[in-house]
Amino acid sequence: MGFGLITRKEFVGSFAKVAAAGALTAVGASALAGCSGQAPQKQGAGNGKVKVAASFYSMADFAQKIGGDNVEVTCLVPSGTEPHDWEPSTSDIKTIEAAAVLVYNGAGMEHWVSDMLASISNKSLVAVEASSGVDLRRLSDDELQEARAEDPDASDTDPHVWLDPKNVKIEMENIRAALAKVDPDNAAAYQQNYDKWASECDKLDKEFTEGLSSVSQKSIVVSHEAYGYLCQAYGLDQVAIEGIEPDAEPDAQTMAEIVQFVKDNNVKVIFSEELVSPKVAQSIAAACGAEVMELNPIEGLSEEDLKAGEDYFSVMRDNLNKLESVLA
Repeated sequence: MGFGLITRKEFVGSFAKVAAAGALTAVGASALAGCSGQAPQKQGAGNGKVKVAASFYSMADFAQKIGGDNVEVTCLVPSGTEPHDWEPSTSDIKTIEAAAVLVYNGAGMEHWVSDMLASISNKSLVAVEASSGVDLRRLSDDELQEARAEDPDASDTDPHVWLDPKNVKIEMENIRAALAKVDPDNAAAYQQNYDKWASECDKLDKEFTEGLSSVSQKSIVVSHEAYGYLCQAYGLDQVAIEGIEPDAEPDAQTMAEIVQFVKDNNVKVIFSEELVSPKVAQSIAAACGAEVMELNPIEGLSEEDLKAGEDYFSVMRDNLNKLESVLA
């Protein structure tokens, strides 16, 4: 099962064991336009492209970059939708059924994958868990307790691996292997695309390392606990208003502790994000005289961002610029 790849047939054969262990796996279909709400083409449209279904924006972006002109990627989670609690609809299941490959992050991000794979009929689907091989960040006891207060089956790992560009290279390699498996005639093209974007990941990593190495402030207060890998990679500390899943509002004690932290550490900016309500961040900022600014965990982009040609790399560089300006 190298590179996180399995077929649906292999998955079903071991599903009982996998489900008992709480593991995930997956499978998929069609065009990155799906992220902007456009309908994917039907299977058999005759364009000869490999149909790829991707769980949410970052996975779709990586799949499109590696697949290039040889793939048609559908982003299952619509633009502007927070993906943590998203569930596939009947039409989404049909999209997955029609696909050759499903790209999903794993590490506890897509809780729906196991049940979905066990129920679909397409035995030729290839599933790739993009985070396979990443050194996952384990949640602390307090973090896990908070996560399981919302979801008793919550994973004990932080799924936001893509916010460290070094991890993105691993995810892209897993995607490359999946595409080469289903479309060996274009394996060389997939390798060429991987080499190009892996180099971009190295460049982005260098920019973050150089940009954040000398900042005077090392703590960031964020709306939800999505930045553990980024902080771990570049010597920062995150203080999260909400947990791994962004819909768990803090209690009064937690709010008071965060307000005190902001005051004690002279934090000037509270980072909110586009897909999460900024109300709690605004309340904390108001209590401390701080400013609210958006930092993007790249779980989904808006229609406007997509139309403007934004992608993982441009948004990460925008995040870096904001962090440098705030932490200098």
